[in-house]
Amino acid sequence: MHLHNWQAFLLSRWLHPLLCLMWLIIGISLRLANLTAKPPWTDEFSTLVFSLGNSFLEVPLDQAIAPDILLQPLQPQPAANIQDVWAHLSHETNHPPLYFVLAHWWMQLFPTQEGLVSLWGARSLAALFGAASIPAIYVLSWLSFRSRLVGHLAAAMMAVSPYGIFLAQEARHYTLAILWVIASLACLVITTRHIKNRTQLPIWVAISWVGINALGIATHYFFALTLCAEALVLIVLAWQYQAGAKFSLLLSHPWRRIYAVAVGTFVAGAVWLPIFLHNSYGSKLTDWIQQPRVGFAWLSPIFQAFAAWITMIYLLPVEAPQLAIVIASGLVMLIFLIWAAPILVRGLKFQLQQSENRLMTQVLAGIVVGAIALFFIFTYFLGIDLTRGARYNFVYFPAVIVLLGASLAVCWRSPKKLMKRTSAEIAKWKEIRKSKIDPRNFGRITGKKAVMLIWLMGFFSAITVICNLGYQKYYRPDLFAQLIQQTSQVPVLIATTQITHVHIGEMMGVAREFKMQNSRLSDILFLLAHQDQDPNTSTIALENNLKTLPRPFDLWLVNFRAPVAEVNKCVANTQSLPLVNGYDYKIFHCRKD
Repeated sequence: MHLHNWQAFLLSRWLHPLLCLMWLIIGISLRLANLTAKPPWTDEFSTLVFSLGNSFLEVPLDQAIAPDILLQPLQPQPAANIQDVWAHLSHETNHPPLYFVLAHWWMQLFPTQEGLVSLWGARSLAALFGAASIPAIYVLSWLSFRSRLVGHLAAAMMAVSPYGIFLAQEARHYTLAILWVIASLACLVITTRHIKNRTQLPIWVAISWVGINALGIATHYFFALTLCAEALVLIVLAWQYQAGAKFSLLLSHPWRRIYAVAVGTFVAGAVWLPIFLHNSYGSKLTDWIQQPRVGFAWLSPIFQAFAAWITMIYLLPVEAPQLAIVIASGLVMLIFLIWAAPILVRGLKFQLQQSENRLMTQVLAGIVVGAIALFFIFTYFLGIDLTRGARYNFVYFPAVIVLLGASLAVCWRSPKKLMKRTSAEIAKWKEIRKSKIDPRNFGRITGKKAVMLIWLMGFFSAITVICNLGYQKYYRPDLFAQLIQQTSQVPVLIATTQITHVHIGEMMGVAREFKMQNSRLSDILFLLAHQDQDPNTSTIALENNLKTLPRPFDLWLVNFRAPVAEVNKCVANTQSLPLVNGYDYKIFHCRKD
């Protein structure tokens, strides 16, 4: 074999694996960058505590406690096992156990930080699952469009997606759920081809599909929304391919095994239904997505949903502290949207005109549209605003990325490569080039340059998330702890009302910051004033503790949702102080008698 031919052989054999490896390296590097720079927030504390096999119920309520006592649930216990993980998880929260069990084993591999569980260890598991979605999305894209180019472009966009990186840098279960969504969609794609060809669905696909769906539900209950969207797509396919045919065809292959998959998946989900209903009934943990709306608040779900869609592709520093940067970022994002949207839409239109790609484009678009429709049904008809949690869009996020890769593939290919097939395709492409459907007819930047620009926008968006200038944490205990140190020169009592473990997590964040800085631990006390139906119970607990503490000290009422008309022998602070995300506070200076 000549040297030139040998080089060509090696290039053809290793090009695609090397490209996949490059996307994986880029993706995992971005996900691990600055992994612990941002402090954990309340949902992450839930993961940390329950994955350790510990409980929030161990934290004393209605009494002033030291930071070390508040942080005890974050200390690994050698005797804890997965039975403890499930026992506490099933009684104190409304999540299934799979991710927490995996995190329990994973976090044992990392040394503690100041006696507390390693934050890097906890977050790295989600980051690795997030990185695994890059080769997984490549496989799904290839299965869908039989195109390595679509696979590479989808993997490249998954690697830098700001939304994907946002989920991957939190100690939560969403990146594992995304892997199950990708796997389930892969089974749907394979099934769709068998429906089209009217051939029997392999038994291994049916069994795998049921197993994947069972694992998806065991990771996050909202995975059921993906299953509902898949069911809607299958119903449409049944109507489309059996229209005008005998009803008996719906009882023939491949439908019999599809029905078996549906039954198996239903059984796998029904196992969790009693636990879900028991933990959700009367639970205060989901109150934040069930709040009543008035006036313009009825429009907020639309804007929230639109913002989540945009950030799957790009996000500039719209949460930077400098107003000029925020305005400039918003303008650039708007201009980019106006430029890129027609290119992406026309790319999808072209795929819909290709006979070999039309069905898969419709199926994946059906998943996205069906899931979004379910979100708005829950929001407007059931009073559960799923659009408030951008992370819940994981149920259709992989389908968006595959469609994005398919659209960009149209923009990437040159006319020569597209016209290398049949004379009919050549004539069709010439006709399309004359029309407005050709995405390269829009804007001055076209073809490969446009794809590269869209990818670079995604890359800079990833940097935005990593630097906490976009998808900022809801809580900033680091800034709040710093503010306390700068403001109070005497001992401090930080008091909050406690209803669920979310409120304990809010204070854990502050206590952890003091612990990590090894600063003023002996001068800080926390009061978690429990609150049931009567908010005055928290007020009474506060008053009782104020009577027993030696003075002077500063009282910081933080997220204190109970009536406090005045604090006995304490003077309200009149100094203007900055706002801190997640911490609504008032300061009182309690002097000596």
